[in-house]
This record gives sequence, structure tokens and C-alpha cells, in this order.
Amino acid sequence: MAGELGGQGFHDALVILGAAGVVIPAFARLKISPVIGFILVGAAVGPSGLGALTSQYTWLHPFTITDRASIEPFAEFGILMLLFAIGLELSFRRLVGMRSAVFGLGGAQMLATAALFGLVLLLFGRSPGSAAVLGLALAMSSTALVMPMTGTVSPVGKAAVAMLLFQDLSLVPILFFLDAKGVAEAPAELLTVAVGGLVVIAALFVIGRWLLPRLFAQAARTKSPELFLATSLLVVLLSSLATGAVGLGPVVGALIAGLLIAETDYHAEVEVMTAPLRGLALGIFLITIGMRLDLAALVADWAELLLATVAVLAAKSLIIILLLRWRGARRSVAVETGFLMASPSELTLIALGAAAAAALITPEQANFW
Repeated sequence: MAGELGGQGFHDALVILGAAGVVIPAFARLKISPVIGFILVGAAVGPSGLGALTSQYTWLHPFTITDRASIEPFAEFGILMLLFAIGLELSFRRLVGMRSAVFGLGGAQMLATAALFGLVLLLFGRSPGSAAVLGLALAMSSTALVMPMTGTVSPVGKAAVAMLLFQDLSLVPILFFLDAKGVAEAPAELLTVAVGGLVVIAALFVIGRWLLPRLFAQAARTKSPELFLATSLLVVLLSSLATGAVGLGPVVGALIAGLLIAETDYHAEVEVMTAPLRGLALGIFLITIGMRLDLAALVADWAELLLATVAVLAAKSLIIILLLRWRGARRSVAVETGFLMASPSELTLIALGAAAAAALITPEQANFW
């Protein structure tokens, strides 16, 4: 037992959880989004940061991670919980109530931005598949950054929520296609995975709509928060295993689990019970993103990276401002929303990882973007 606790996996878990424990209170005190802190701390203690110096300074080893492959399980856990959280927000009732703004404004923003980025990338020699997936990924905006600043009741917040909901919704078919493409090379194999995935998703919705209300009703009778949390995690696990078994990624199952729970009468309780875990999981995911950063490549390609960053931010801001002005929004609302929604998203990182796994883009391209 002592040998297991002293293993590399336990060490890596302590480093990541310790980093999260430092970032959350420190950035909360400074009133700065912890998203920035998570990524910076991950870069600092990761293989390209202080982890690269452990051979010279052995005392750094307990506080750093030197192997990129060792962080993958933590990143996968963070992604699963992030997609589960997105599913909880995407209740069908909410989408129906905001359908005009979500599918009108949100759809126009996503399609216009993705089309512009895709066209530019095609002109720079990217393949159609690579240009399309990069355009869609870069068109997304950060819920974790935007929502705490805008809320949901102000004019800026309402416009942002509509676009963010459509982006969250669009992630379902994007991941469905990318995960199917990643495990099937021939068209026949791709069709088999797609059909199997559709059958499993349909079965999950049918079983979930019938079983989950009864399952959570039983948990509610016990008045045990721990049972609510355990039941929610069990639903995420089983749904992820089901979609993973037919060739789709487990993240699709986690998203569906959130959608199904959002349709029950107990979704508010589940949101409250799982909020701390979801916040920690997002932090872990962002820390692992920071650890994946190749700081040497960042320094070497700083001019190209800076130009691409400015171009993405400026293009997204301009498109959103023009769309909101066209829909009659005040100039101040359009400009503020455009600037806030300019930053790419945590979903961008998930889409890039799935695209790299599907061989539509290279790992180097994913790392650059």
C-alpha cells in the first residue's frame, strides 16, 4: 500500500491538486478569473516549465510534473466533468424558451465566424477538413470567462448566453463526427460507428427519460447529498462507457448524461451537489492544458502566434458587433459583447484534441492553435 501511495500517479495527483488549491483562493482574493491562473500554474510546474529543470535541481521534483503522458488521465477526467456541466445547462426547455436568440443570433455567429476562419485557412493551404474543424473550434467562446462577468439578465448577458448555448449545442455533432472519424478510416467503418452511435444515444435518451426521474426520486427520499453526488457520477460513468464502447468518445456520453439529468425535476439539486467537483475538474483540465504548452515553441514562434491571436480576436469581435447591430442592439452592448466573446473557449481545446485524434490536424497544429 505504501508503495502504491508513493507511485508516480499519486505524486502527479498531489501536484495538480496542490496547484488547484493555490490558484482558487489566490485569484479569488485578487478578483481575477482563476482560468488564467490555472493555465499559468500548469505551464510553470509542467514538463516545459520547472519540470524541465528537475535533472539539475532535484529538489524541484516533488513540486513538478516531467512526463506529459502522465497528465492525460487527469485531463480526461476534467473534460468529462466539463461536458457534463455543459449538458446540465443545455436543458431542452431552456433551448425552446430562447430558441429565437439561440438559433438565430447564436447560429449566425457560429456559422459566420467558422466560415470566415475556414476560408482564410483554405487560402493559406489547409485541407478542407482541417480548415473546417479549425474554423468551428476557433468560433467558440469561453463560458468560464464570459458568464461570471456578464451574468444572464443584462442585455450583454442575454446576447452572450444565446451564443454560448448554441456553441455548446453545436459541440454534440462536432464531437460525434470527430470521434467517429478517429476510430474509422474507411467510409463503411465510419457509417458503422455513426449508426452504432445513433442507436446508443437514442437508447440512452429513452432509458434515461424513464429511469432517471425514479432513480433521483429514490435518492431524494434519503435526503443524502452524498447519494445524489454518487448517483450523478454513476450516470456520467455509465453513459460515457456506453458511447465509448461503440467507438464514440466518452465525452459524448458525459454530455448526454448532463442533458438527461437537466430534464429531470432534480436538476437544480444535482447542479448544487456537483458544483464543487465540476469547478475542481475544470481547474484540473486547465492546469493540464498549461502543462501541455511547449514554452520553447512559444518563444520560437512568438511573432506568428501573436499575429494569429490578434487576428482571431479582432475577427470574432467584429463579426459579433456587426451581428448585434444588425439585430438592433445598442452600440455599447454590441461592442462590449463583441470584446467579451472574442476569446476562444475551453471547448476549443476539446475540439482541437478530438481533431488531432481523428488525424484531421497534426499535433503540432493543435498545439499552435
